[in-house]
Amino acid sequence: MPVDLYIGGKEHGLLSLLQSMTHTFLMLSQCFGTLRSTPLPSFTVLSNIELPALQRKAATDKLVAKIVKHDSSRIQPDILNPPLLRLTSRKPLWLDLQPVDFKSRWRHNWKLAQVVNSHLMCDPTIRQLGFDLPWQQWSLLNRFHTEQGHCGACRRKWRLADTDLCPCGKTQTMFHVVESCPLTKLNGGLSWLHSVDDDAVSWMTNYGP
Repeated sequence: MPVDLYIGGKEHGLLSLLQSMTHTFLMLSQCFGTLRSTPLPSFTVLSNIELPALQRKAATDKLVAKIVKHDSSRIQPDILNPPLLRLTSRKPLWLDLQPVDFKSRWRHNWKLAQVVNSHLMCDPTIRQLGFDLPWQQWSLLNRFHTEQGHCGACRRKWRLADTDLCPCGKTQTMFHVVESCPLTKLNGGLSWLHSVDDDAVSWMTNYGP
């Protein structure tokens, strides 16, 4: 195979991979109503999907309980009397047989996460207020939660605009829009918006994306 064709094939494969990753990211952004720079811990909370590591641990705990319960299981001796670990790179399931309350662990991890406005979502294991809103309003609410949305500061950072100024003359951030802008602010600010009452929903409807 000629070298130039081989290189071209690799470039085509890489381009396809990048396009696929871009499409996936856009789909996530549309589903959760979030944009670039959104902290990863926020995705699981806003989508109400448990962390993958906790899902695996819960499945492992369930499997171990089933094995221990059945005396006829051939793998039970390995669980109750595990063999010596020969390779440190291996991590057999019997290294951690202590059951974990994944909801408590999730809450603990959320408290440790350095996420903006995390205080608004005290319990990450439940569906957040507004989860059942129409998609446009739910996504807009999430953009205010994460402070990543269509505002002057973000658009300038993403090189989509030349200025970060609000029509009121101040730097336009998502926080500024809902908290202090004389043209758009909501009485009660972000905390009131998080309550998703009728006034908050009406404000989001009038504000737009």
